[in-house]
Amino acid sequence: MQLQQTPVLEETLWQAVLNRDPTIDGKFFYGVRSTGIYCRPICPSRKPNRNQVCFFQSAQEAEIAGFRACKRCQPQFETVPNTAKSKVLAVCRYIEAQGDRIPTLSELCSQVGMSPSYLQKVFKQIIGVSPFQYADALRSQRLKQRLQSGEEIAHAVYDTGYGSSSQLYEKAPKQLGMTPKTYQQAGKTMSIVYAIAPCPLGYLLVATTEKGICAVKLGDEADKLEHILNQEFHQAHIIRDDHTHKEWIQAILGFIAGGEAHLNLPLDVRGTAFQKQVWEVLQKIPYGETRTYTDIARDIAKPQAVRAVGNACGANPTALIVPCHRVLQSDGSLGGYRWGIERKQKLLVQESERCARDWGLGGLRF
Repeated sequence: MQLQQTPVLEETLWQAVLNRDPTIDGKFFYGVRSTGIYCRPICPSRKPNRNQVCFFQSAQEAEIAGFRACKRCQPQFETVPNTAKSKVLAVCRYIEAQGDRIPTLSELCSQVGMSPSYLQKVFKQIIGVSPFQYADALRSQRLKQRLQSGEEIAHAVYDTGYGSSSQLYEKAPKQLGMTPKTYQQAGKTMSIVYAIAPCPLGYLLVATTEKGICAVKLGDEADKLEHILNQEFHQAHIIRDDHTHKEWIQAILGFIAGGEAHLNLPLDVRGTAFQKQVWEVLQKIPYGETRTYTDIARDIAKPQAVRAVGNACGANPTALIVPCHRVLQSDGSLGGYRWGIERKQKLLVQESERCARDWGLGGLRF
């Protein structure tokens, strides 16, 4: 229900909104009638007209009144008490200790004295995924480690908590990017063709399968790029051929030189479901624009997963096609780049200058 608003109380709440007072975050929320959106009092968005604002005691009350959550301040994720945070961390430790199974939700609740609905809510709010998704990701990670070490598939399946091999094979395309046998053999059944060409950023390596591009790498030395490719697919059949899929390579070279603004090329990449979700969002960043790691985390509806987004950007196997160079730190600094910060800066300057030329404006500098 909406807060009972006296003129004195309204003025106090409004001043807190104007000051973005962090001490009152989570104690009330305000809605804007003209937009139908509700926010935290510390929301960084432009302040609305006072006569359009009303106040609520909780996010749930604002939604009952017909308001939608602000995408910038994420008011639906109300402030979590410290006791709840410590219990969520305890649940994480308990899940991690169950190496051969995924504990049930009721089992987790009994460990920390929470109701199922509340545990689900605060766990996803803090960790970014549900308890089951967290446990499933750990199980997948343990399976990958066992398969890479050469352990028999049947033993690895049951020792990591999969009830049957059929259950794993159903999940394999999303969790492993390929069948367990192929993953165990590090691409042994794969055939990869690659080409290397000099470019304004040093050397460009493009590797392809019959399905599409599986790797795009940048570096100062061609030999080192070949070594990296062979390490990643150390049991695949790899050959160099500068003529296969030459049109794809020319498109990427054109992009690096500033002649191509868009790369719409087929991909055949390995990655977790989370990584692929991040990479898909990166491909939607328009040419000449940038986003922050926080923006990407919000776009995939996991605002707490900023660090994981950074890791996914670093693991991007297809530079330029998946434009991770367009992601910056929240303060506008360049952050990291797997292929060298100087290359990232050069790409961003080139893109901004091309956009400026297209619009008849002066170029931007990073």
